[in-house]
Amino acid sequence: MSDDKKDLGDKAEDAFDKAKKKAKDFAEDAKESADDFSENAKRAANDFKEESKRTFDAANPDAGKNVAIIAHITLIGWIVALIMNNQNRTEIGSFYIRQVLGIGLLGLVVSWIPLINFIGWIFVLILWIMSLMSAINGTQKPIFLLGTQFQEWFKSL
Repeated sequence: MSDDKKDLGDKAEDAFDKAKKKAKDFAEDAKESADDFSENAKRAANDFKEESKRTFDAANPDAGKNVAIIAHITLIGWIVALIMNNQNRTEIGSFYIRQVLGIGLLGLVVSWIPLINFIGWIFVLILWIMSLMSAINGTQKPIFLLGTQFQEWFKSL
């Protein structure tokens, strides 16, 4: 019986040593994989940083156009465009930030007037689409009726 216990103890010790070696190999493989992933992530982050510098650089003629288009995409997009434009101010970016703010406020005011609510929202939607198309084309075209007033009223932006 003691030989069986000794054999069982030796087998357990061998199994433990094998498991320990496998765990060590696995840990080394995991460390290598993590190091590779870390290097790839750093490289991708640096590439993104450089690309975003080129995309939103004030010297880049398309930088303001990008800000103008982003300003048209929901309230969050407008806030992002405002922050981006404050870092690298461009004339077209500022123009469309003011334009979209005016369109949004006009929509808010129209929504409070019960009789013209639906028609007013259609009008606001048309103004927004016209503004977006001008931003995509890279031209600074004020919207129908109120565009020049929006530029005057919000000139601090």
